[in-house]
Amino acid sequence: MDIARRALISLAILLAGWQGLVWLTDVEPFILPGPWLVLASLAGHLELIGKHAVTTLLEIILGLLFGSVFGVLSAVSLSWYPNVRRWLLPLLVVTQAIPVFALAPVLVLWLGYGLASKVMMASLIIFFPVTAAFLDGLRRTEPGWLDLAQTMTARSTPNGTTASQRWALLRHIRIPAALPALASGLRVAASVAPIGAVVGEWVGSSAGLGYLMLHANGRMQIDLLFAALFVLAAMAVTIYFTLDWLLRRLLPWQPDSLAHD
Repeated sequence: MDIARRALISLAILLAGWQGLVWLTDVEPFILPGPWLVLASLAGHLELIGKHAVTTLLEIILGLLFGSVFGVLSAVSLSWYPNVRRWLLPLLVVTQAIPVFALAPVLVLWLGYGLASKVMMASLIIFFPVTAAFLDGLRRTEPGWLDLAQTMTARSTPNGTTASQRWALLRHIRIPAALPALASGLRVAASVAPIGAVVGEWVGSSAGLGYLMLHANGRMQIDLLFAALFVLAAMAVTIYFTLDWLLRRLLPWQPDSLAHD
């Protein structure tokens, strides 16, 4: 059974359970609208939701791009400079104790209500998972591969391994071996990227699905709020599985051993 068919079946089960909950509890629509009311609102406000969805999608993609690039560069730098790693790695871990959401008002104050503050928010959330996963992969290269490389082409000098030899090991052994770990970090990043964009929109923005949900809630348009939330969830799932598909194609030597379970 392909992914599209499984997704449709899962969606049908979710909608049926949602509608059953509404029928059983007889909850008021302004508290929990039924799926048909939400779909009707989505159809009636398709142009409005689509306009805000484009803004949020752009924020997510740019945040994913910048956060991933910065995370990769940081992981390589920490791997290359052991002394810097010993000082900065604990500091990076400590910074994760600070809720990134608390930085949203500061980012809006510094960067304004436009695109920049939302992209920065998403990048900050994405940065650490990518850095941590890639750095862990770089640090856990199979020792036998390094020994074989040094034996064949990268023999150490009496004063130790030269910079050019270290770079050769990093480029040809460590980075390729760490790409599966990087792929795992990117998958995590894709799943959390919408959080940064939407939270930034809640704090201060003039467009985006978070902005639309906030205003719909204030006007008691709960069906519109759920319609925007449905589109956001669909975007997040699409981004994740698209990235997962690309990573599978780019890393064919790392097959999914659970694919046929």
